[in-house]
Amino acid sequence: MTDQPSPTGAPAGGTPPTAPAPTGDTPAPPDLFTWEFATDPYPAYAWLREHAPVHKTRLPSGVEAWLVTRYADAKQTLADNRLSKNPAHHDEPAHAKGKTGIPGERKAELMTHLLNIDPPDHTRLRRLVSKAFTPRRVAEFAPRVQELTDQLIDRFATEGSADLIHEFAFPLPIHAICDLLGVPREDQDDFRDWAGMMIRHQGGPRGGVARSVKKMRGYLAELIHRKREALPDTPAPGEDLISGLIRASDHGEHLTENEAAAMAFILLFAGFETTVNLIGNGTYALLTHPEQRARLQTSLAAKETGLLETGVEELLRYDGPVELATWRFATEPLTLGGQHIAPGDPVLVVLAAADRDPARFADPDVLDLSRRDNQHLGYGHGIHYCLGAPLARLEGQTALGTLLTRLPDLRLAVEPGELRWRGGLIMRGLRTLPVEFTPVG
Repeated sequence: MTDQPSPTGAPAGGTPPTAPAPTGDTPAPPDLFTWEFATDPYPAYAWLREHAPVHKTRLPSGVEAWLVTRYADAKQTLADNRLSKNPAHHDEPAHAKGKTGIPGERKAELMTHLLNIDPPDHTRLRRLVSKAFTPRRVAEFAPRVQELTDQLIDRFATEGSADLIHEFAFPLPIHAICDLLGVPREDQDDFRDWAGMMIRHQGGPRGGVARSVKKMRGYLAELIHRKREALPDTPAPGEDLISGLIRASDHGEHLTENEAAAMAFILLFAGFETTVNLIGNGTYALLTHPEQRARLQTSLAAKETGLLETGVEELLRYDGPVELATWRFATEPLTLGGQHIAPGDPVLVVLAAADRDPARFADPDVLDLSRRDNQHLGYGHGIHYCLGAPLARLEGQTALGTLLTRLPDLRLAVEPGELRWRGGLIMRGLRTLPVEFTPVG
């Protein structure tokens, strides 16, 4: 789970956003945010790294923002305290009003979460939830993740085919984060429907995302009220996260009801889509790199875990679930990569570009599951580093390792060119991933 949900900014179906005209001998910049770009953005990012490492462009939403594409610049930007996460620092033009966040979060009063605030409030709220994602707590949760993984594979293992996004990668993290938050099992299907609408915002009904956010907000407010009424005096071992937030609020941490609801909302939202894409993108990368996939399966058959662990890190670097880090806004004049950034300007760090920077990674366009020097930025850097990275890694390792072990001849059911990537500015993930395999009883 990470400070990385999927705000607005889908690829444009028609005219691409405008870009500065080329000067001198510099070639024209590539089109960004088209459907062709969404399929394979890496050549365009390579051009930006070389010719315009800090590049101002107009996004499909109409917002003008700076894109940071080199690794060194990206790492510096992610930790720069002159760049605020608070949208209040952005002087939005009328045509771009409300275009820099999750659709519906403002109307639902869900803005006060880790993605939209700075210290000291960010420090206070992060401290309240960080204990839920310690290595020890995540390790205690591992059997439940394995149980969910096996249950989902059981549902389609006898069929010989499946859509791994909708039948596996999507439900696994939804149920896992719901369990961690304390959403009752009987209510989790509702969360699955609301979350599905959020990541399908390009293909769903108009206003569907905002309606789903509103429904989720109403449910969370009711759930927080019910849990507060039934909260025991002493916390039980492994107490769910929402109960922990309520307990902290009731013991002087000054957590308002809106803050509690917003925190639960962003942990749920940020905690599932990144893992959906990690599993989907990772499986796709393995199926299209048979030598690397065979190495991993040999290692798994020998009951080794080292290649799985380094392999998930490499998949996060090679084609990670978060393409751009979430919004930052300059609070004062500053210089990035030789470019002057004015106060209020939005800045977006392109993690996908930074993680393929040849100045930092040897053979960056090569998938190498045993890569060791792999300090990728897939989960960010600095104080907004992904809070739930340990849980996401656990889910990714469990899902991919179990899938390749139980369905050893897993293969794509379509040509790679037939697959479609979801439209969006922040996240990178497949719409579907149809596969075939030998049915198992």
